[in-house]
Amino acid sequence: MSDEVRLLNHLYDRFNARDTEKVIESLDENVTWANGMEGGHVQGRAGVRSYWTRQWAMVDPHVDPIAFSVGPGGEVIVDVHQVVRDLNGNLLADTKVGHVFLIENGLVKRFDIRGQERPELG
Repeated sequence: MSDEVRLLNHLYDRFNARDTEKVIESLDENVTWANGMEGGHVQGRAGVRSYWTRQWAMVDPHVDPIAFSVGPGGEVIVDVHQVVRDLNGNLLADTKVGHVFLIENGLVKRFDIRGQERPELG
């Protein structure tokens, strides 16, 4: 699982730095990505880029991975600590949730959220 852990640590680091393009290039062209703010999923790299643009215009999320494990279907489960602030720095959420990634050919194919509390990120 070390390649997957490296990939996901890179994704979290770049997400927290708001380096959208570095994250996007690690996603499958047709990625299915959980929309934690509005519900459902967004599709494809353009959908993820648009989702994050909307999200970052409303809130300032920061996500740190705590632990990695492998699920029964080979998915990578990441326990994360997420802190969400409004754009003035006021705390909106400080929670732990699970992020579930399906990785194929070195790219994220699908992302889901477990234990979701609003506002969510991802």
